[in-house]
Amino acid sequence: MPASPRKAQQAAYLERIKGEAVSTRTRGTKTSRRSAPALTHIDRKGAARMVDVGGKAITERRAVARGLLRVSPATRALVRDGATPKGDVLAAARLAGIMAAKKTSELIPLTHPLPLTHAAVEITIQQDGLAIEATVSTSAQTGVEMEALTAVSVAGLTLYDMLKSVERGARLTDIRLVEKTGGKSGTYRAP
Repeated sequence: MPASPRKAQQAAYLERIKGEAVSTRTRGTKTSRRSAPALTHIDRKGAARMVDVGGKAITERRAVARGLLRVSPATRALVRDGATPKGDVLAAARLAGIMAAKKTSELIPLTHPLPLTHAAVEITIQQDGLAIEATVSTSAQTGVEMEALTAVSVAGLTLYDMLKSVERGARLTDIRLVEKTGGKSGTYRAP
């Protein structure tokens, strides 16, 4: 019986990853083979799985993410002056972002529920829109990058929802991790 299209796609994907192992040859040495980074959320059969972090050390972990809701000067002025039809959009978006960080494991499959020790969302009015920055911390066996990214995303979506009556064309863009600390991989700062 033929494999389902999804299983065939998974098998092809796994074969492609295996084939992307890099061979290097240097003068006077044997050829070495370095494998491509393993996908931690996929098992050997290509099925999604939650990573077992039970053997990892509990460390202080922190992540910072940013994003931007691009809006017109007129909309920025309404937000700055507190004159939007739905009230204090900045306070609502900050609260929504913090709540989202706390609920990340319920929103993103395979993420671990984490005891957050800190979550903050700051929104500033800039020349090209409303800049969103989330900072999330924990003492745990895995990092809080997804929590910070989720906080920025939901804060941005909340801003859009509260401002869509005045600007449907607002665009949520540039959501990215800008810094993370802690854990085995140490510190990362976006270039």
